[in-house]
Amino acid sequence: MPEPPASSPTAAPEDLRPDGLSAPQQSAAPARPADSPTVPPEDLRPDGLSAPQQSVAPARPADSPAAPPRDLRPDGSPARDAYPQPPTTPAPPAVAPQSPRPDRPFDPRPYPQPPATPAPGPEAPQPLPLAPPPNLPALAPPPPPTAPPATPLALDYVGSGPPTYDPDPTALPLADPDELDDLVADTVLDGARYGASTIRAVSVRGDSARFRGEPRRDSLLTARFGVGEQALVLVAMATGARATPGAHRAAAEACHWIARAVGRSHARLSEDIRAARRGDLKSGLHRLTDRSLGKLRASAAEQGIDPEEYSAGLRCLLLPAHPECRTRVFFGVGPGGLFRLRDGEWQDIEPAVGDLSGEAVVGFGSQPAETPDGDRLTMDLGIPTPPSPYEPAPEPPREPFRFRASVARPGDTLLMCTGGFAEPLRGEPELSAHLSGRWSGAAPPGLAAFLADTQVRVKGYADDRTAAAVWEA
Repeated sequence: MPEPPASSPTAAPEDLRPDGLSAPQQSAAPARPADSPTVPPEDLRPDGLSAPQQSVAPARPADSPAAPPRDLRPDGSPARDAYPQPPTTPAPPAVAPQSPRPDRPFDPRPYPQPPATPAPGPEAPQPLPLAPPPNLPALAPPPPPTAPPATPLALDYVGSGPPTYDPDPTALPLADPDELDDLVADTVLDGARYGASTIRAVSVRGDSARFRGEPRRDSLLTARFGVGEQALVLVAMATGARATPGAHRAAAEACHWIARAVGRSHARLSEDIRAARRGDLKSGLHRLTDRSLGKLRASAAEQGIDPEEYSAGLRCLLLPAHPECRTRVFFGVGPGGLFRLRDGEWQDIEPAVGDLSGEAVVGFGSQPAETPDGDRLTMDLGIPTPPSPYEPAPEPPREPFRFRASVARPGDTLLMCTGGFAEPLRGEPELSAHLSGRWSGAAPPGLAAFLADTQVRVKGYADDRTAAAVWEA
């Protein structure tokens, strides 16, 4: 490139280079103060070539000493940083923060916010208000939570003080290696649900038997005969004679004999219950009970045991599985209890002996007022006339047959139990009050809860406890 004439005191115009070509347009250099030394234009280097475009340096104050240009050293040679640098990517322009909207706080994040949608003009279509679907009702606010009703907690005992014996089993009954079928479990628990009724049944060894290592004298059997709505549920419980070695076997045989008799006649019994044939039910069940206990006495004779020692009290409950039939039939012989919990109050509905009508069944039931020979009971002492030495003594009077058929109401609880549970329920008001609070809920208790309820002990009552309860939906 030719050098500029020596006589030229000033640089070529900014739009023309020395060779006559137009120079690239550069940004205007800032005005320098009057007292600063003259420097060559930033477009040209001392050799006359165009210098690379540099960023505009800020103006320095008037009193600061003059500094040599950044492109040249003091000796006139080009500075090291005057060589062209690789182009850098320009930084994105800074976006000024938007003014905060009156209905939302200012967001200090450096990201650009989407532009607000302009409000529609007077001629723009207005958005339709949202409305719930026509088929869905408006949702009401949920009601405030309410605490569930308090349910009485399970207790260990009620009454004036704790019972004498421990609440848990202590000693096991003595076992015979050749008669292992005679072993009786300490506790039996069962349950079911048919139709509108829920059944809970339990048999527990008493505290006295647990302490002495004696077997449970009570026996419990639950069975269903038939299928579908024609099915019939039987709950049978028996109590063997006290202080006899085979009491538990006699109770178990009594339950088995009555279950066989009911199972073979369940179709007729189920039909009579649905048709409310009270008379037929009473006479038929009386015969079945007589035959079952008669076989029990025959078994005692085969074993060479006194029939009075090999006997048992028997109580049964028949429940039809049909959902529309709420007739509940109770029958049996011997001590125990039949109760009904209705509207939070206990009712003792054990049928009395005077409810019997008609003559006694031959071989069982109430004894006649006089013997065939005309001997009558003494009115004052109740002692029969001594028999003739030529005839055997008459058999002692047996327990009368008890029968009751009733229609249950929704919410009722029917309880059938042996004497070991009926006596404390009648004798301790605190126990009946506790059970009424536990069993008056909308749902029946589970098996474990029912077991805990029936094991609430009372001082002075240590016999076996067997109970079956039916909750009506």
